[in-house]
Amino acid sequence: MYTLSIEHPIPNYENWKRAFDSDPVGREKMKVRRYQILRPLDNPNYVRVNLEFDTPDDAEALLTAMRAVWARVEGTIMTNPKAQIAEVVETKIL
Repeated sequence: MYTLSIEHPIPNYENWKRAFDSDPVGREKMKVRRYQILRPLDNPNYVRVNLEFDTPDDAEALLTAMRAVWARVEGTIMTNPKAQIAEVVETKIL
């Protein structure tokens, strides 16, 4: 399993969430298996999204698509995105 983690500041969560829910890249079509949205308790104007994939190539394809989206919305919906693809090496439920 591979995770694409994306994080960035946002000016307004409701506007960002509306844009996220509009799904401009088609997450299902891009083979996203599951995603999580996280917001720090001490900073509601920041989000981190973890998206899970079966292959690193699928994660890279979504990241490429997201870079095109970011180029259109940088400064309005979000700013300064950071992204990283990681391999999940262990998960344990306690």
